[in-house]
Amino acid sequence: MNAETNPFNRSFDHLEALADTIGEVLQAAVTIEDANHRLLAYSKHDLQTDAARIATIIGRRVPENVIGSLWKDGVIPRLMETEEPIRVKSIGEVGLGDRVAVAIRKDNQVLGYIWALEVYRPLDDNALLQLKLAAGAAKIKLLRLQTQRRKEDEERRDYFWELLTGHHKTQPHARAKAESLGIRLPETFCVVVFQFRSEVNDTLQQQIHYMVTTTQRVRPIFHVISGNQLIVLVASANSARFSADAADFVSAFFQQIEDRFGSSPLEAGIGAVYEEITAVEQSYREALTVLQIKAQFPAETGTIVHYHELGYYRYLPYFLEQKRLHRYENPSLRRLRAYDREHHANLLETLEIFLATGGNAKDAADLLHVHTNTLSYRLKRIADIGAIDFTNIDQRITLFLDLKTDKWSGSPGYL
Repeated sequence: MNAETNPFNRSFDHLEALADTIGEVLQAAVTIEDANHRLLAYSKHDLQTDAARIATIIGRRVPENVIGSLWKDGVIPRLMETEEPIRVKSIGEVGLGDRVAVAIRKDNQVLGYIWALEVYRPLDDNALLQLKLAAGAAKIKLLRLQTQRRKEDEERRDYFWELLTGHHKTQPHARAKAESLGIRLPETFCVVVFQFRSEVNDTLQQQIHYMVTTTQRVRPIFHVISGNQLIVLVASANSARFSADAADFVSAFFQQIEDRFGSSPLEAGIGAVYEEITAVEQSYREALTVLQIKAQFPAETGTIVHYHELGYYRYLPYFLEQKRLHRYENPSLRRLRAYDREHHANLLETLEIFLATGGNAKDAADLLHVHTNTLSYRLKRIADIGAIDFTNIDQRITLFLDLKTDKWSGSPGYL
């Protein structure tokens, strides 16, 4: 074929027609994807194919393990940086054969990708030129699709905020609104909140959108950015594994956004799993509670991501609310606090560590770097000053929880 001719310099009714034309010109199996690896079109009647292409067509998106391998081998970063087609060597473990790929671009923005298989023969330089011309033809179609999707995305974001803020009070009302927008609601869901170190800028927002839309560990239904937080409503195909899948999603998100873009969230929290869509607000608040408690008690809750993993920590907000409402201060802690101030002592710290170790004198002494005899003396002073009976389990639990709520409030006693 003469390199001077452009077989794509004409109108195409739809992307499928363009994909078929590219396939005929190159004599190769072709797929067209958006920037987040969702399948838009593919050439028909292709005898040459591979497992990765078949899985992409069946699932209407590139499998996550294929995307991961393409990142690992540097293919996607190269595509993002150049207008020229590049050759992609086979990756047998994910069923990917040799192929050529080119990014569909508008200036510096990647709109999507075209992939052409090289099953029987490598594409020559003329074919690579035709593939680049095809990317130019696809640009117009993808820009129109992008405009349409932006309107749909805006409607979905608005609806998600309505759910997050409890705007819909009844199931029928919430589901009717979703149906009017063409949104299919999940049977079960939870809210995941990622917190970044600073406010999310435009570049990071694009990276986040890519990460959320390419994951297949869970099914993201909605996501929005608010300040320095990413809020995602996720569903799972396997309800028995939902909690584990959500935790895997968080772990993979942390790792992949760091590896691929050099960005990293500070923390993440996952709310409880619910079935009624009006409970989105509750799951969201629970995810925020996880973040708040992890920020205040990092050593104690460092590995926790799920709300249900917080244990008694999840009740601290309610305890603190009651203490503020009634201006309550534990009298034993008040006396110990006054003693510490007057005598420059640290009896409160000793008490907290002793209670945190479950009353194990040896462990507490080791953490305090004192002899067990010294600890015994301090505990006797604490019991005398605070009128504390260490054999009373109810009193020990009360003291421990009051110490925790005082620590969370940021100041001793009532506020």
